[in-house]
Amino acid sequence: MTLITHAFQSAARMSPGKRAIWCEGTSMTYEELANLVSRCSLLMVRRGVRRGEHVGVLLPNGVEFVVLMLTAARLGVVLVPLNSSLPPPAVARAFRAADVKHVVGSSDALEALTSSRLGEFSFVDGVWLEIGGERASMGFPGSLPEAPPRGGAADLGARDDDPFILTMTSGATGDPKPIVLTQRVKFERARAAADLYGVSAEDRVLAATPLYHSLAERLVLIPMLTRGTSILMAKFSPSAWLSCVRDQRVTFTIAVSTQLRQISEALTAGGSQSIDSLRCIVSSSALLEGAVKRRLIEALGCRFHECYGTSEIAIASDLDADGAKTRPKSVGKAIAGVDIKILGDNDQVVEPGAAGEIVCSSPMMFAGYHKRADMTRDAMWGRYFRTGDLGKLDKDGYLYFLGRKKDIIITGGINVYPADVELTLMEHSSVAECAAFPLRDDRLGEIVAVAVVPRDARSFDQRALRIHCGRTLADFQQPRRVFVVNQLPKNSIGKTMKQALVARFAGT
Repeated sequence: MTLITHAFQSAARMSPGKRAIWCEGTSMTYEELANLVSRCSLLMVRRGVRRGEHVGVLLPNGVEFVVLMLTAARLGVVLVPLNSSLPPPAVARAFRAADVKHVVGSSDALEALTSSRLGEFSFVDGVWLEIGGERASMGFPGSLPEAPPRGGAADLGARDDDPFILTMTSGATGDPKPIVLTQRVKFERARAAADLYGVSAEDRVLAATPLYHSLAERLVLIPMLTRGTSILMAKFSPSAWLSCVRDQRVTFTIAVSTQLRQISEALTAGGSQSIDSLRCIVSSSALLEGAVKRRLIEALGCRFHECYGTSEIAIASDLDADGAKTRPKSVGKAIAGVDIKILGDNDQVVEPGAAGEIVCSSPMMFAGYHKRADMTRDAMWGRYFRTGDLGKLDKDGYLYFLGRKKDIIITGGINVYPADVELTLMEHSSVAECAAFPLRDDRLGEIVAVAVVPRDARSFDQRALRIHCGRTLADFQQPRRVFVVNQLPKNSIGKTMKQALVARFAGT
């Protein structure tokens, strides 16, 4: 029995009547959830799914997804979750790269694949299980078989070192890189987060990002392992988030920074409505501006942390309230067991204060890219993972995130880090969101361009913004082109896609 399965079954035995999960009106106790996991395990075994086989998952956020995760942990099955809105060719590329044999999906997602008429999925020669719809082969709980007493008939000898999740980078477009995460690593990541932020059985933990991302998977596993309660949102909006936190008495969550900016705006507009349950929020994915952070802390009255990490290494650094007072632009210090270094252009460790690529060593490291030894080798510097991110460490070990290495702007031979420009722009009251990116230039090679989403397009004063930049940024950091846009292009977890901006404004 694996660590995940043991922890979940122990929770079900110790707290059978306690609410385990809530999602959009559907609520289950630990006993009910454990029964569904047993029945789902039995169905998959009867349909011929075996330990080590890869199952493509095309499901929205819901209790069914969580049941499938716990079933996979029990059977030693490997899940390959994807965004169900991806077009069939992209799904086919990802499934091929991940050696998918079986598929579990919503009726809409499976219909989109089977009606593509491209013959792209002939290699998926296992079972196709549909959840929802009139012909559902995996209805919850309707078509699931009754589990035998104690539910022990569907164990296949799963082990902690078995691969558990293959998560895709960059939305599975182009050349997919399936990140292999074992059961042990997923368990340790959940446990480390629970220890770091003091999550206990009393917590109600909110996951408000898609479950095909590592962050949401960790957030639903944490309460399953600590005997807490998982609160799962089907889809994020700032108003829905605030209502969910208030109504479900959420106490802990990790949110991406773009979500928190939207939540802050909603709070400013009077959307708090006496939210007093939160004890801790963690911001991830990108640095959050100080003004946004202050508004959230004031309105919600809870502890606030920031973290840095990637899907390959999980959380690598943490910034608590004390650190934020003295180093507001930092993403914190390395957490226990993690070592962070900065490499220069010659792959040598640089001095404190110098910028370079962030590399991390962690006991929660991924197991490589599935069947891509070349990619795995290129992604490592000894035992350190090359994040592809730029940053710097100060003399006390605080990390500063400067942007993606591929997004660096080299103007007249000088490196400009997008984060420096973006933080300055966000200090101006007229800017709601922004992104700095490079544009080709015959004289300088590249120039600094920015896309700005104004708070009020009618009153936006570009000259005032340029004056603000002139007072704050060095000459080589000054935005040479300012594009006013209605919104920034983002992926499904809310990260800005800067290459889309480069493509859109190239040649303008």
